[in-house]
Amino acid sequence: MGRPQDRAGTLEDRRAGVRTQAQNHEAVIVLGVDPGLANTGYGVVARRGGRIVALDGGVIETSPGVAAERRLAKIHAVVEALIDEHGPDAVALEELYFGANARSAFAVGQARGVVMLAAGQRGVPCEGYTPQQVKGAVCGNGRAAKDQVGRMVAALLALPEPPSPDHAADALAVAICHVNRAPLAAAMAGASA
Repeated sequence: MGRPQDRAGTLEDRRAGVRTQAQNHEAVIVLGVDPGLANTGYGVVARRGGRIVALDGGVIETSPGVAAERRLAKIHAVVEALIDEHGPDAVALEELYFGANARSAFAVGQARGVVMLAAGQRGVPCEGYTPQQVKGAVCGNGRAAKDQVGRMVAALLALPEPPSPDHAADALAVAICHVNRAPLAAAMAGASA
């Protein structure tokens, strides 16, 4: 009579996992961006094993007294440097929100464009998420308040306090949204192929 097996298989099977090592997800790094001409928030997160950790975060500030093309060039240069430093697998951006101010929306769109250009020049794919998708992924509620988003980002990344300023917290939230949604999106794409 052979060795008894339980429903999970042999001890060796359980140690090996359900999938082969090649099928298990490696570390994934995502650069999240909350675009804006005056303040572009950025946040870099990595999924390692089952945990998400913050690698970097902050705000690219540009002065309103400087010509728009120089402000956009600065955003582009800093994003290029962030991509070179962290080597992200993807860039996740908050989608453009069309509020009452069309001029502001155009400026945000321009900032978003130079971020996508920097990623495209380095062969890094981009994905966009609406503010409601980001809030839903981080807080479980697409209408969450800004302070709630900051607190949840801190909790999810095991930070001692919410990231500051809000633009950095928002960018980290966009990165968390992508890192949590990307495996599902890849699986769905593979299933439909």
